[in-house]
Amino acid sequence: MRPVSPSPAGRPGPAGPHGRRRPEPPALVLVGHGSRDPRALATVRELLARVSGLRPGLSVHLGHIELNEPLLPDTLAALDARGTTDAVLVPLLLGRGHHVKHDIPGMAAGARLHTRVARPLGPHPLLVDTLHARLVDAGWPADPTDAERRAGAVVLAAAGSRDPDNASDTDRTARLLARRLGVPVVPAYASAAAPTVESALRDLAARGRHRVAVASYFTAPGRFATQCAAHAPWLASAPLGAHPAMARLVLTRYDEALTAAHDASHAA
Repeated sequence: MRPVSPSPAGRPGPAGPHGRRRPEPPALVLVGHGSRDPRALATVRELLARVSGLRPGLSVHLGHIELNEPLLPDTLAALDARGTTDAVLVPLLLGRGHHVKHDIPGMAAGARLHTRVARPLGPHPLLVDTLHARLVDAGWPADPTDAERRAGAVVLAAAGSRDPDNASDTDRTARLLARRLGVPVVPAYASAAAPTVESALRDLAARGRHRVAVASYFTAPGRFATQCAAHAPWLASAPLGAHPAMARLVLTRYDEALTAAHDASHAA
């Protein structure tokens, strides 16, 4: 993982070896969707704590698009009030869609401090690491036999979006997970896109795949994750949650955003 490049717009940080104060790195703001399920907020806060633990001294905060406090505009206003001048917003979303392309940039545009919006979490190999770990925790064999592979398959249950880029990102994750597991992985959706989890399960059964798991492709527990898991004919994994690989992925997206900004400023 690349080290964070300090932002010239940041406030003074600790003194360097020659007595000069280095600028503080931009604040990291985790941007959650928000949920009426109280487990979602608890999960996101746990993930925030893991991120903070991996990068001591980095200012890490939380803002939501809707349903939970603090809302993202309030988080950005509070950062501005305390003198923060620069922040990187890392969406806790798994692919491109309306929230990533419009809602988050729109909220960021209304802030007084300088902001950058990082890429969504998916697709990325660290997500596949988390999905695999959650499946093994749920009972998927860590070292399946040939017979288990021939009968096995996974439905990657995601929220869904009308944006084709979102489906493309989910498909990419499904292919990466299929390569990791050695079995078919079919993306399916809780809303706004096809196929549904139920229809994906029926299609796999018709293909002779009778040992099928539902992999929960959600960052935190909630209504959609619960509904999708209820259709599992065998086992369903827990949402991605605050797995250590998720914390590393958040920091990866943060670092990528800073590197891209640094490269753009030098190319100008």
